[in-house]
Amino acid sequence: MSIHARIAELGITLPEPAKPVASYVSYVRTGNQILISGQLSNDANGGIKGTVGVDVTPEQAAEAARLCGINLLAQINAAVDGDLDRVVRIVKLGAFVQAGPDFIAIPAVINGCSDLMVEVFGDAGKHARSAVGVYKLPLGFAVEIDAIIEVK
Repeated sequence: MSIHARIAELGITLPEPAKPVASYVSYVRTGNQILISGQLSNDANGGIKGTVGVDVTPEQAAEAARLCGINLLAQINAAVDGDLDRVVRIVKLGAFVQAGPDFIAIPAVINGCSDLMVEVFGDAGKHARSAVGVYKLPLGFAVEIDAIIEVK
């Protein structure tokens, strides 16, 4: 099954890739790797903003991480000219959660994105990862995730 067919089977429609909002690019290809800039927990409805453990529940935060994953997929799709079957492996995710002072379940939040990568790419979606709680994220979003992807 193609990756696009798998995404459709999961009921996911890829959005237009987000445009950079400052002096950077959405992705860089170097050799057989693509480095994707951080993707926020936004969607057509505005996304999920706020502080996890304060005004965002852990469940909402996991959904926010999944939104980041969908936005990563859109950027990857653009970087491979629409041929997601060129993805060899999701190498690493770097994840940031806007966390309240007592919220420590950061890894569980990021599973929302990690699980999506495995659902889409199977074993090739298993990756290394960082999961970090931070004071603030751009524009008040709850989660931001970047990625390193190996392609053929």
